[in-house]
Amino acid sequence: MSIFDNAKDKAGELSEKHGDQIEEHSDTGLDKAGDFAEGKGLGADQVQQGRDAADGAIGNE
Repeated sequence: MSIFDNAKDKAGELSEKHGDQIEEHSDTGLDKAGDFAEGKGLGADQVQQGRDAADGAIGNE
């Protein structure tokens, strides 16, 4: 088992144990990143698409 396999297993364990907390934190971070991006001149539609894609990759919803 490589170090990456071990890290993946540990991340899976944490996700199962603390999934809701991780989701809340990731949503908060994505919201802040979206606000920052909009402040830098990116369009709201582009920011929302990026946020949704990232949330889908990270979150459990």
